[in-house]
Amino acid sequence: MLTCKDASHLISESQERPLGIWERWGLRLHLWMCVSCRRFERQMVLMRQALRMLGKRAEADALSDGNSVDFPSDARERIRKALAERGEHE
Repeated sequence: MLTCKDASHLISESQERPLGIWERWGLRLHLWMCVSCRRFERQMVLMRQALRMLGKRAEADALSDGNSVDFPSDARERIRKALAERGEHE
C-alpha cells in the first residue's frame, strides 16, 4: 500500500512520464481511499491546464506584438512534436 508521500510523488511523475502498470494500480488504489491525494491530483491537473493556457496566451501576445521568438523552422517542428507527445500522455 502506498503512503501519501509515495502517491504524491507518483502523481507528480505522471505529469512527466507514463506510469507503469503496477504504479498505476497502486496509485488508483490509494486514490480510491484517500481524499487528500485525490484533491492533490485534481490540483495538479488544474495547475497544468492553467500553465498551458498561460503559455498559449503569452505566445499569442508575443505574436500580436511582433515579438515572436525567432526559432529555425526545424526547431519549431521538434518543439511541436514534443508538446504533442506530452499531450497524448494526459
